[in-house]
Amino acid sequence: MTNKNIVVVGAGFAGLSAATYLAKKGFSVKLFDKNTQAGGRARSFVASGFTFDMGPSWYWMPDVFQQYFTDFSKDIADYLDLIRLDPSYAVIFKDDAWKIPAGAIPLGDFLETFEEGSKVRLQEFLEQAQYKYKVGMHELVYKPGLSISEYLSFKILLDVARIDVLQSFHKHIRKFFKHPKILQLMEFPVLFLGATPQNTPALYSLMNYADISLGTWYPQGGMHKIVEAMAKVAVENGVELHLNEEVKQVTFSANAVNKVITTKGSYDCDAIVAAGDYHYFEQSILPATHRTYTEAYWDSRTMAPSSLLFYLGVRKKVDKLEHHNLFFDADFSLHAEEIYERAQWPTEPLFYVCAPSKTDPSVAPEGMENLFVLIPVAPDLEDTDTLRSKYFDIVMKRLEKYCGTEIREYITYKKSYAHSNFVEDYYAFKGNAYGLANTLKQTAILKPSLRSKKVKNLFYAGQLTVPGPGVPPSLISGKVVAEELNKFLNLS
Repeated sequence: MTNKNIVVVGAGFAGLSAATYLAKKGFSVKLFDKNTQAGGRARSFVASGFTFDMGPSWYWMPDVFQQYFTDFSKDIADYLDLIRLDPSYAVIFKDDAWKIPAGAIPLGDFLETFEEGSKVRLQEFLEQAQYKYKVGMHELVYKPGLSISEYLSFKILLDVARIDVLQSFHKHIRKFFKHPKILQLMEFPVLFLGATPQNTPALYSLMNYADISLGTWYPQGGMHKIVEAMAKVAVENGVELHLNEEVKQVTFSANAVNKVITTKGSYDCDAIVAAGDYHYFEQSILPATHRTYTEAYWDSRTMAPSSLLFYLGVRKKVDKLEHHNLFFDADFSLHAEEIYERAQWPTEPLFYVCAPSKTDPSVAPEGMENLFVLIPVAPDLEDTDTLRSKYFDIVMKRLEKYCGTEIREYITYKKSYAHSNFVEDYYAFKGNAYGLANTLKQTAILKPSLRSKKVKNLFYAGQLTVPGPGVPPSLISGKVVAEELNKFLNLS
């Protein structure tokens, strides 16, 4: 056991991951979070008999989760009861609705009915995507992004052309399919990365492999069960978890942090991992002399969207919904433009509805439905109750039309959540929900660095640094930063 003390700030997926990997290496680790519950955006709450996941609702890349628990000699099955969803999700178009079958072969058969030859082309597309997944998720994402030299191995240089780093996903997918609905279906997964398909490297067809081949899963009890499991593993490995205790200040010895001051006390430290909002920690906790980036730099970043969310308890079943439902019944290009280019509230939004009570009876009272409604919107927008009400009515009219039944009059519980809540709860930069967009100009070494250039023992983890937004990348972020911090402390 080393006598080195490490403080991790932020108990979301990245912070829990970093803290646990560091504790396993023998460091004394204290993990702080300002909220009363671990999980960050993946917290949950109970109201009127309903259990709501507050943020992430898609369980993709099961191999990444499995590897996390394996790294701590744990079996994920001892913590999570996982169910593969079939259909994986439903896509609702203006004139049709597709229930997407689980697995490549059933999906190929389904697509063939809309575009001749698409079954064969899907297999070709997925063969390439599988290779990108292998390279991207098992090699590139584990690079700390501190130097271009990390990417100059002969193998990686050979892979650059093969994994389509320099081509857009938009152009790449049109080599395989022409049917507009198939194109929308295939472009949907990259939206998790926070940019349009035109601005997302074709490397990220690896997301389609994750979707189609690895599947969409659900942990019974909700996504917060992952957080609960990770917190247990963290404590079992020696992490000291401090909830409802916010880090307010740090002090320095020369150019190194030597103490953190919280709302409840002060703690000596030999190193620190800021795993909450990178921008907030750097611009509000650090003095100007110790910041790597300027406010102008942050303002120039392309952010992933924010979200307007509604948590709804409905006192009846809504039969037509699947667990996951994507409403592509409006103009996608217009909504994308209003998120990424003109930054305004959408004219006619696309939206997503999750009904976990379709799979999990524990999240709603018997005979009732638990609904989570998400509208992706631009970050840094004015957020008012009037606007929330306006968009609630817009999406509920379309939801009721599709379902062929009244829903609003049966709502027994309703809560909204948007930009101001993301700022209040997580100090989220510009009220973002997903972090930094994965554009080519914000990939790898072009992201904010996981290591401070001004404070020698300060490191960062989470969705504003490598490898990027999403739950699996956040788990990996924690592991990568733990490795880098371990190297630093062992050389100190």
